[in-house]
Amino acid sequence: MTDTILSRCDAKGLRMTEQRRTIARVLEDAHDHPDVEELYARASTADPRISIATVYRTVKLFEEAGILDKHDFGDGRARYETTDREHHDHLIDMNSGEVIEFVDAEIEALQEKIAQKLGYTLKGHKLELYGVPIKK
Repeated sequence: MTDTILSRCDAKGLRMTEQRRTIARVLEDAHDHPDVEELYARASTADPRISIATVYRTVKLFEEAGILDKHDFGDGRARYETTDREHHDHLIDMNSGEVIEFVDAEIEALQEKIAQKLGYTLKGHKLELYGVPIKK
């Protein structure tokens, strides 16, 4: 990450209460794709005064400001990650709900090739694969 969520909030002129700062720190520390309830559990451990409504409002504010990306991985929960992360794709384990991040040069090249073949310059993409573990 090139900068912090807090510095990005400051740069966008967002008013940062102490509770919003706590939520931002929790998001900074997340190495997964937490939903609002998971963020609430983590943030309320750091500050028991934080309500789930505050987490919902803060996540919406950060998303609207372009600081968070919202993902729907088909499990009925909106999950979040910061927008400034290096490009990656996702593989979602349909049994456990685990989200595995990956980068594959062959997939990236194939997407470019397909776009060019169809007469386009690729400006971005989002790839989500859904699967179940192979039984061994």
